[in-house]
Amino acid sequence: MGFVIAVDGPAASGKGTIATRLAALYGYPVLDSGLLYRAVGVRLLAEGGDLSDMDHATRVAKTLDPATLENPEVRTRAAGEAASRVAAYTPVREALRAFQRTFATQEPGVVIDGRDIGTVIAPQADAKLFVTASPEVRATRRWKQLTGQGEQVTYEDILADIRIRDERDSARSDSPMVIADDAVLLDTTEMDIDRAFDAARRIVETARGQKA
Repeated sequence: MGFVIAVDGPAASGKGTIATRLAALYGYPVLDSGLLYRAVGVRLLAEGGDLSDMDHATRVAKTLDPATLENPEVRTRAAGEAASRVAAYTPVREALRAFQRTFATQEPGVVIDGRDIGTVIAPQADAKLFVTASPEVRATRRWKQLTGQGEQVTYEDILADIRIRDERDSARSDSPMVIADDAVLLDTTEMDIDRAFDAARRIVETARGQKA
């Protein structure tokens, strides 16, 4: 197995951008695991399903085509809410774990971001980061992202979404969002993305030095 970088954290913390930049720096493939759950939710709704239907969500997860991760619909506000709902179902998580764990075995290394990468998907990861920021700052970031995509949303609604998702992700019984014991906490509240990436890069370089 190559060098695995696990980047966990709540919504809009900056973990996705950090993961993408780390992957580009080291020439590793990157997986946004949240897109898997978003894709399940989007397809479930497209099939006329109900987000409360665990069996339907599980069937979708078991037959998910990774190509659907490129669908712009998976990055909408609605997709984020759907992802948070279906991610609470243990059979859905089980169906998607194999894909993520197989992805993590690639040489010379990979970057995976999510909420349970360092604790469940790749507990053996060589570098573990937990990226976070205050709910207010994360809501501002997500609001700017969504309005930039043309969605009509208010900051207040996004902040409410963020708080609900944090609670749902942290309280679920299967693979809750927690900081791995050996993860490095990176609070990006007072950082722009360049400073946050530089801090993340230094954390990974320290881990690389320890493995060498």
